[in-house]
Amino acid sequence: MRRREFIRSTSMATAGLTIINFPIRGKMAPSNKVTVAVMGVNSRGAYLAKSFAQLPNVEVAYICDVEDKAIQNGLAALKDAPRKPTVVHDIRKLVEQKDFDALVIATPDHWHAPAAILGAAHGKHVYVEKPCGQNPYEGELLTAALHKYGKHIQMGSQRRSFPSLIDAARQVKEGAIGNAYMAKAWYANNRKSIGYGKKVPVPSTLDFELWQGPAPRKDYQDNLVHYNWHWFWHWGTGEACNNGTHEIDCCRWFLGLNYPQKVVSAGGRYAFKDDWQTPDTQVASFEFAEGKTITWEGRSCNHFPVEGSDRGFIIYGDNGSLVNLGGGDYKIFDDKNKLVKEVKSEVVADPTNPVAASGNMDLYHFGNFVSAVREEATLTAPVDEACKSVLLCHLANIAQRTSGVLHCDPSNGHILNDAAATALWRRQYEKGWEPVV
Repeated sequence: MRRREFIRSTSMATAGLTIINFPIRGKMAPSNKVTVAVMGVNSRGAYLAKSFAQLPNVEVAYICDVEDKAIQNGLAALKDAPRKPTVVHDIRKLVEQKDFDALVIATPDHWHAPAAILGAAHGKHVYVEKPCGQNPYEGELLTAALHKYGKHIQMGSQRRSFPSLIDAARQVKEGAIGNAYMAKAWYANNRKSIGYGKKVPVPSTLDFELWQGPAPRKDYQDNLVHYNWHWFWHWGTGEACNNGTHEIDCCRWFLGLNYPQKVVSAGGRYAFKDDWQTPDTQVASFEFAEGKTITWEGRSCNHFPVEGSDRGFIIYGDNGSLVNLGGGDYKIFDDKNKLVKEVKSEVVADPTNPVAASGNMDLYHFGNFVSAVREEATLTAPVDEACKSVLLCHLANIAQRTSGVLHCDPSNGHILNDAAATALWRRQYEKGWEPVV
């Protein structure tokens, strides 16, 4: 018999009160307050600042950015918060402040790991958006920082905290679709050309020295800030890490996998001729020693949907399949493709929204982090687990940039017998800015 489950929608105003499992007794006590600072507040970071400020007994004390308009965005996001945040431009000075508990990071990718390490080294818990590193080496550094400094470090793999997907993963692991052996993930968008940038003077509103931070110095160009840095290898990590991380992480989670033994990638920059360096079209596959496989298809410049959605994943088993269309939804089909269960998402996901693709369902993840800081919960996406999924995306990119095929050590994901690919395991850093654990 077909069974449908419907989960009620929640509003931004109520989500912070209904989805977070704080203890009833003493939840608003001053000693239970969590004070945060948010680094990078142009778009996603401004949303993070507003969202954290709406959680019970959470206060945003600082915002940190290097561009005037971004700072105004961050302040505007917190205009209704009880506390007016202090603005600090330099993360190195911010982490020295003693009056906040956690650092929230939503910067360009090249800052993610260095800032997170700075925060943890100065006694702060850290919430860092995906990807947790601009290269595989930084994932290893973050794992080392997690164990050395003893602070919580959570990556923004929001789906790990969606109750519906937690339940779906449990069902798959308990055999709801038999032996789950293959997963397919996809992401599609309709991004336009970024053109050819001109080297121009740095705008007076931007501290480009701090913006570059750990990255070796480059001249400023007019098609880089705020968003297009994603498509330059020097700062960004392409669509695979930008969006593929989410669904690839779900595939690895549902299949119960760690590191691959073989990675293959094909694609390129096909849609336009411009400064964009990373693939706008990429098909990557990951083979595991457990006899399971994951594939990911990324199309940045053609958003024809798969299964009716611009993003999602499918888990295939020998007795059925599970389909997710980008949010907290899922459907389970039997081996005759008959729908046997359906759970709808609390909100309609907007896959191409760069600020909050899954809407206020992100509050589950923010709430999980805050609860962990209070020692009331276990992190759903601790960085030592999250970096395994990010590594898959990095390996896909490294395969794409080299021979197209990588053979890896299934115990740790390290690349075997390929000097050109291994050279991309880590990057060069600006002198004096190298992250150290």
